[in-house]
Amino acid sequence: MRKLSIRFAAAGTALCLMPATAWAQASPGAGRYACWGPHMMGWGGGWSGMIFGPLMMILVLALPIAAVVLLIRWLGGSRGSASPGQTPLDILRERYARGEIDKEEFEERRRTLGD
Repeated sequence: MRKLSIRFAAAGTALCLMPATAWAQASPGAGRYACWGPHMMGWGGGWSGMIFGPLMMILVLALPIAAVVLLIRWLGGSRGSASPGQTPLDILRERYARGEIDKEEFEERRRTLGD
């Protein structure tokens, strides 16, 4: 029984002294900069944070925006009224047939197109 209590006492003492041994091995200035590190805001003291920080912010904003725009274009397809085989004169004739332009404007634009 006595040996068991001595073992418990030794184990308790060892457990109590473990934090002290870890604290003794820490560097001398470890407590001073526990929150932010040795430099302002924890950047590590250099110009790289000032350069790469804004660049990363631009990338973080630009990449999702570009992805959304490309996705919308891909899903939307072609929205133009002209089919790939139509010439400008064909489009002009369609507009005249639909009544969007009158005869004088049609003739003027046809002359401008060189036909």
